[in-house]
Amino acid sequence: MALSISRRLLRSFGSLNSLGPRFEVSVRTVSASNGKANVLGDGVPCVESSVFKKDESIFLACRRYSSILTPDSSDGSFPSDLLTKRCVSTPEREIGLCQDLVIPVTNFQNEDKGFMCLAGDVFDVPIRKDIIHRVVRWQLAKRQQGTHSTKTISEVSGTGRKPWNQKGTGRARHGTLRGPQFRGGATMHGPKPRSHAIKLNKKVRRLGLKIALSARAAEGKLMVFDDLEISSHKTKNIVNYFNQLENTKKLLLVDGGPISEKLKLATQNVHYVNVLPSIGLNVYSILLHDTLVMSRDAVNKIVERMHTPINR
Repeated sequence: MALSISRRLLRSFGSLNSLGPRFEVSVRTVSASNGKANVLGDGVPCVESSVFKKDESIFLACRRYSSILTPDSSDGSFPSDLLTKRCVSTPEREIGLCQDLVIPVTNFQNEDKGFMCLAGDVFDVPIRKDIIHRVVRWQLAKRQQGTHSTKTISEVSGTGRKPWNQKGTGRARHGTLRGPQFRGGATMHGPKPRSHAIKLNKKVRRLGLKIALSARAAEGKLMVFDDLEISSHKTKNIVNYFNQLENTKKLLLVDGGPISEKLKLATQNVHYVNVLPSIGLNVYSILLHDTLVMSRDAVNKIVERMHTPINR
């Protein structure tokens, strides 16, 4: 039977031989019958290597076992536990290195439509929760209407005359019945119509959208469709596709241009499926939906939008 010695063992021999003639290396083949190679089964040779310093105690000793399966080898010549079939797991991709991503493209019928490369500086940026928090606060504050209003003492309805004399009645002195302490009176320091918007730099807003897209891509919750065309306006088409998805509670569909009428009608009665054009894609909507489906056109327009220089 053929005998092989690992490269690591040979390299160790070469490094030791370069030290000079003070060291000697001995390699000998040991048969399995002497009891030193029982772990590999009967008839499997092993290699025992030792390095000694002349006239002194042992300096280094190592033992290597190796075997080569040949057509003449029997089934019991190699341990069965080492031949067990196991799924080879690829190392997880490190997130946030701005590397381009290649993902498959499909459609509502789960047909293979090829692949698409996603720009790394948009779909693979480092995840920063603080940026997401700032963008969400800015977005929610800006969309607040701020139409709340209360009436002051000059705006409330009622007379302005003094209710009773200043002295002589034994009651507390008052100059009007429309003060905040009376029923139907004014509200002091109440809200007035105003804007709740806060300032946030454009580059921070843009970075927030990149982080949200990168998070969905890292989770495997970003899918790219060739287009968002459906055969009919029936709601069951969307519901059947949604039921095929795993671990999905809310779905966001993003198209490049105006939303087609069929897609609007098919999704308007399904509260867990929403549709947006690419120009309206935002961080808060991405966070509200755990799965994001984008068309090719939408991806191209988002990348173009992220690469457009910021007007100052």
